Amino acid sequence: MDWDDAKLSVLARRVAAVLDDRAWMLATAESCTGGWIAKLLTDIPGSSAWFHGGFVTYSNAAKTEMLGVPATLLAGTGAVSQAVVEAMATGAQRRSGAALAVAVSGIAGPGGGTPDKPVGTVWFAWAGPEGVLRTDVSLFPGDREAVRRHTVAGALEGVLAAAARE
Repeated sequence: MDWDDAKLSVLARRVAAVLDDRAWMLATAESCTGGWIAKLLTDIPGSSAWFHGGFVTYSNAAKTEMLGVPATLLAGTGAVSQAVVEAMATGAQRRSGAALAVAVSGIAGPGGGTPDKPVGTVWFAWAGPEGVLRTDVSLFPGDREAVRRHTVAGALEGVLAAAARE
């Protein structure tokens, strides 16, 4: 799907309705999206009722300082990995106390890709008070903008899926 601004806004409003209905707070831990998920959610009036806040942890140091991701983990697996995104999600949930946290870490491009982790690789994790609920990895096509739009949409779709499971 082509995730233009209107489609992302509709998706964000669906997330808002579900979170509000469940009286859940959401926290975000964002790397490659640079705060775009939080921005999209806070564009909705009244979002403070269900959005706790976001951590923009673009650098490895920020992931460690703000979310408690072990530096040894980052050195061992790299920032774009299942283990790191799980640590980001659990760190965001624990530090915020939110009912649900979503974390994203990826390679939006145009550079930075490797044969093992090409441009467009994005890891997602969703966590609640009991720990990681789900992880996912995607390889998104397109330029930097397209990869980031897909990532925002994937994060929000995962929030809807997590809410449906509970």
